[in-house]
Amino acid sequence: MMYDVIIIGSGPAGISASLYTARANLKTLVIGLESSLAKSRLVDNYYGFKDGISGYELLQNGWRQAEKFKAQIIEDEVIALEYDFKGVYTVKTKDSSYNSRSVLLSAGSEGKKAPIKDIEKFEGKGVHYCTTCDGYFYRGKKVGILGYSEYALNELNEMKHFTDNITLLTDHNELTIDPQDTRVETKKIYRFEGGEYLDDVVFEDGTTEKYDGIFVAFGKASSIDFARKLG
Repeated sequence: MMYDVIIIGSGPAGISASLYTARANLKTLVIGLESSLAKSRLVDNYYGFKDGISGYELLQNGWRQAEKFKAQIIEDEVIALEYDFKGVYTVKTKDSSYNSRSVLLSAGSEGKKAPIKDIEKFEGKGVHYCTTCDGYFYRGKKVGILGYSEYALNELNEMKHFTDNITLLTDHNELTIDPQDTRVETKKIYRFEGGEYLDDVVFEDGTTEKYDGIFVAFGKASSIDFARKLG
């Protein structure tokens, strides 16, 4: 099925956008997981609710309103976004994939970076955030994927197009995916070291390991992560 627009993110921004696209008779699909707003006991700074409203109720109201105008809403995690340069976007989730003529990114801001000392120092110099963008430069080299979720698994599989020498670095987070035949390192990372470019990953237990490159895929993908994929 081809949609006119897919909106990534089912929080207030994404649902508000879907009201406009659906009312404009555009076939609209909204994809996202439960917004953090749902955990808010009281939202009292939202226009039109003088006595406040719970975050959960506010979201449910928005969903029902969007569905009234025939917007389709799916609860799923988006892990990848592709464009074929022929006018079709493919949005991949944990469970399926969807095609659209346009995509609106409402998945929130960039998530917090991994709390690793000197990670910023080597950004673009061995530390990267997009395998599609920079994986080519590490053909046949030793690479680490920093992450533990479906997003990390997608980046890992993308990286396999360029090298087989890949390690999944969980930074002591609980692994929520099956990495299959990929080596997994679960130790907590203390810092990155190197000269002009990244050379070593230093773990909290004092051990070190050399890597040519590290690709950060921490937590869930944000709007910025998806935008990077499109260049």
